[in-house]
Amino acid sequence: MSGVAILGAGAFGTALACALGEATLWARDAGHAKAMAEARENRQRLAGVPLPAGVKVTADLAQIRAEIVLLAMPMQAIRQFLQDHRARFGGRILVACSKGVDLELLRGPVGVIETVLPDARAALLTGPSFAEDIARHLPTALTLACRDAALGTALQNRLSTPDLRLYRNADLVGAELGGALKNVIAIAAGVVIGAGLGESARAALMARGYAEMQRLAVHLGAQPETLGGLSGLGDLILTCGSEKSRNFRFGLALGAGRDFDTATTVEGAATARAVARLARAQGLEMPITAMVAALVEGQITLTEAREALLSRPLTDE
Repeated sequence: MSGVAILGAGAFGTALACALGEATLWARDAGHAKAMAEARENRQRLAGVPLPAGVKVTADLAQIRAEIVLLAMPMQAIRQFLQDHRARFGGRILVACSKGVDLELLRGPVGVIETVLPDARAALLTGPSFAEDIARHLPTALTLACRDAALGTALQNRLSTPDLRLYRNADLVGAELGGALKNVIAIAAGVVIGAGLGESARAALMARGYAEMQRLAVHLGAQPETLGGLSGLGDLILTCGSEKSRNFRFGLALGAGRDFDTATTVEGAATARAVARLARAQGLEMPITAMVAALVEGQITLTEAREALLSRPLTDE
């Protein structure tokens, strides 16, 4: 496998370009692309980290000729983007780097790729990672999920670096849902801390949230051990305990009754709404997810959410 292109010049896409050292990085906004190319730095999203000499920045999709294309764009933008550019990306190797569930299709990022471009060769890159850590070459381990074993091995070898270690996994359902659902639980964890409910409450919420993650994922065909790995438990630990997580910071603001920067993408907000719908359709109880969805949509107050969770019937763990 030869060239790599990254679509999406946000923090994570830029970080992947920095980690790989040689890639074509596409930015949707031409002005942003020009500024990055001139400064050799993404001052909007990843300030202070220089772009390697081997990274080419462009806003021209015609320049994306690489064999491997990483989709580092918001989850809710993938479907429309692929629909708009079917002819260009059909049949390509597309590696989704987003975490979430599409609001219309109720599918994860690889599911969206397979629906819109059934001839594409799809994989998923997910797991516990902050963009700045990857960009600064701090040790990071991720999951590379792919049903095609040969393709998964080839991608693992091509995208791994001395500081970025990729583990293969054939369980795409588990890897997708682990990455998506942990964002919802991270919002809830932020709400707990923002509302002053304490560290013990956060620990309990994380444990019960993890049970919800497993409940839905296993019901939909995932392997339980996948949720116990990097793309599930590992990512949950990272995002529920750090203010580097946008989802956690969003929850903090919700819990404290503060405004949040609406220009910042919070994948867990849309995912909570999508997963709440999916859980209802599957007849599954996911009270934490339902609470987050209701809070995001303004259907309940924080006091009502707290009372609803604490008044649930006592049961076995």
